Amino acid sequence: MDHYDSQQTNDYMQPEEDWDRDLLLDPAWEKQQRKTFTAWCNSHLRKAGTQIENIEEDFRDGLKLMLLLEVISGERLAKPERGKMRVHKISNVNKALDFIASKGVKLVSIGAEEIVDGNVKMTLGMIWTIILRFAIQDISVEETSAKEGLLLWCQRKTAPYKNVNIQNFHISWKDGLGFCALIHRHRPELIDYGKLRKDDPLTNLNTAFDVAEKYLDIPKMLDAEDIVGTARPDEKAIMTYVSSFYHAFSGAQKAETAANRICKVLAVNQENEQLMEDYEKLASDLLEWIRRTIPWLENRVPENTMHAMQQKLEDFRDYRRLHKPPKVQEKCQLEINFNTLQTKLRLSNRPAFMPSEGRMVSDINNAWGCLEQVEKGYEEWLLNEIRRLERLDHLAEKFRQKASIHEAWTDGKEAMLRQKDYETATLSEIKALLKKHEAFESDLAAHQDRVEQIAAIAQELNELDYYDSPSVNARCQKICDQWDNLGALTQKRREALERTEKLLETIDQLYLEYAKRAAPFNNWMEGAMEDLQDTFIVHTIEEIQVRQLVPRRDQALTEEHARQQHNERLRKQFGAQANVIGPWIQTKMEEIGRISIEMHGTLEDQLSHLRQYEKSIVNYKPKIDQLEGDHQLIQEALIFDNKHTNYTMEHIRVGWEQLLTTIARTINEVENQILTRDAKGISQEQMNEFRASFNHFDRDHSGTLGPEEFKACLISLGYDIGNDPQKKTGMMDTDDFRACLISMGYNMGEAEFARIMSIVDPNRLGVVTFQAFIDFMSRETADTDTADQVMASFKILAGDKNYITVEELRRELPPDQAEYCIARMAPYTGPDSVPGALDYMSFSTALYGESDL
Repeated sequence: MDHYDSQQTNDYMQPEEDWDRDLLLDPAWEKQQRKTFTAWCNSHLRKAGTQIENIEEDFRDGLKLMLLLEVISGERLAKPERGKMRVHKISNVNKALDFIASKGVKLVSIGAEEIVDGNVKMTLGMIWTIILRFAIQDISVEETSAKEGLLLWCQRKTAPYKNVNIQNFHISWKDGLGFCALIHRHRPELIDYGKLRKDDPLTNLNTAFDVAEKYLDIPKMLDAEDIVGTARPDEKAIMTYVSSFYHAFSGAQKAETAANRICKVLAVNQENEQLMEDYEKLASDLLEWIRRTIPWLENRVPENTMHAMQQKLEDFRDYRRLHKPPKVQEKCQLEINFNTLQTKLRLSNRPAFMPSEGRMVSDINNAWGCLEQVEKGYEEWLLNEIRRLERLDHLAEKFRQKASIHEAWTDGKEAMLRQKDYETATLSEIKALLKKHEAFESDLAAHQDRVEQIAAIAQELNELDYYDSPSVNARCQKICDQWDNLGALTQKRREALERTEKLLETIDQLYLEYAKRAAPFNNWMEGAMEDLQDTFIVHTIEEIQVRQLVPRRDQALTEEHARQQHNERLRKQFGAQANVIGPWIQTKMEEIGRISIEMHGTLEDQLSHLRQYEKSIVNYKPKIDQLEGDHQLIQEALIFDNKHTNYTMEHIRVGWEQLLTTIARTINEVENQILTRDAKGISQEQMNEFRASFNHFDRDHSGTLGPEEFKACLISLGYDIGNDPQKKTGMMDTDDFRACLISMGYNMGEAEFARIMSIVDPNRLGVVTFQAFIDFMSRETADTDTADQVMASFKILAGDKNYITVEELRRELPPDQAEYCIARMAPYTGPDSVPGALDYMSFSTALYGESDL
């Protein structure tokens, strides 16, 4: 007895190899399989003008079995034996089994003798194997095949129908609605689905079987009563019958496949267009923000008061801490989106994205550079202005103090100098007045220095653009005018006193004789005059005031000492933190650089590692915020230098922003590498080799290659740039690389190299990223749709016409994608055009950038 005991190679047969022979003995299932398999065989045998009545009897001689295989395969089998003997029958059945085996099907424990002997379960098992191989195996739906593919097809087709939930090939079909839904989905005119009821399975099943037989040429393979009366209908019988529907609607399936391809291509285009729109909007918004911000930072009109300038500084702090950081993230995200979009375009065989004029990544970088340059100058100006105002406030207060003291001193002096008390004075009184006047002149001369200081301070306030200079000048001028007037009045009084003294001395000579005689009285008078002069002391009040100022000065010095101690604590506190955070940021930047270059493990491992690394960096943010708080205290205290650290807050801010941007870009690079690897089937070994080659020529560790570095890298990988690029031949060792360079002398065809550079650097930035490098290295391995394939798919939907109508698009495609096509397809102008015809050919080429969309 011959047996076929080796396992079948096809995965789809795995659940069926061990078909349950005991279950085949179940009368209900055996009855269903007999009817279904017989009908299925007859649906093919009738093409050869014959049929079978009894499945286990009519295949015993092997003749109709061989004929069945010829009909369903379209191939000729070996010539059959025509004898009636058992040996002839076994020979024919073996020829049939050999043919089945040649198609990759291994029959388990089914031999020719069992078939010749009319063994029912063996015969049914053999027919089921044939059905699987020739009716079900080649079914393919969305990357699933055979039984799973057929089930998925049923689920997709019946999804829109209420009360239909296909989960298997047995009880899901008992109510008959699944069969009716399949028919209605493809031929809605054959069944009024709305009138069917779930609680009337017999009617539903008979309706489906009758319609399928009459209009779809699918014979009745099942009995409605058997299905309803069986707790679990036979899976193989249901699968066989359902597969007949699949093949009957194969034309529709071809259209569906075409529609799916178009939908997939359109989805890619729609996604790419959305990414382009998002980029344009984000770029426009960012550039507009930069455009609005730069004039604000360029505005160097100083405020008049320290309070107003400190408010400007507070506004600038808000800008750096609240307003700019989100824009830094937006700029980073913009570059990430741009790189991701370019990767997706390359992977989907689309041309590179060229942003509208003025919105290139380079344009944004240039604008950002201008912003940061202006920003740097603005903060420096703010601090200088605050220093200037601090100096001005000090000078203004000094001016007011000195002016007030001077004005208090001059108060009443003009009235005193205008007194004519000398007119009634005696000679001794005149002499006393002269002494008093001489003392005043000495005091006046001593105050000359204060007046000069007041004038000098006023002059400095003017030179420093003090906002209240007019009032300062007016007060200074008043003081100077008054001083000049005091000088004139002083001179005038001296002259008057001296004249009076002369006159009285003459008179005194006349009275000399009289005085000699009146000596006692005269002595008394002189003593009285001396007493009067002795009691008139000039500076007593001022001396008291000076003694009062000393403790006040001591208190001011004590307060200033305490303030400086507090400022020193602030300096040390900021310096201690900055000296930790600054090196930490630098270390992290270096670590990210090493990670991006070395990239150990799989891309998924790298991505996971980078995301954990990013999380640890973000968790450091509270320390940055704490340092910002300390910095604010320093600025509010008007501290402008710090010997305890070389790091400024701006150094820390810029470093932190660069750190976040760098880790985000590195993560995006790995994500794009995963996209490229999955789309182009690059192995991890190839990826590692590409990375090693790239790193070798990236000598400055910038993560990019310049044109000459890229050229050398290609040569090292065996690309002949002088001619058409060849596929990679493998890494060269150092000697091979040197020999290659010498032999070619870097004499690469400029036109060809320029063409390659336009691929890897479409935006003409002058550098080649690793992502663009691996895209180029793997450019010939991608399995992407082409314009011709999309055009062929539209042709199927259009019924082989050179145009497609609006109605056809709306019938065959989802609504949003149908409207997408309708809005973009140009009217068809060929000779066979009809009203409403659309040109799908030019639309297909435009999708891939071969013409304007």
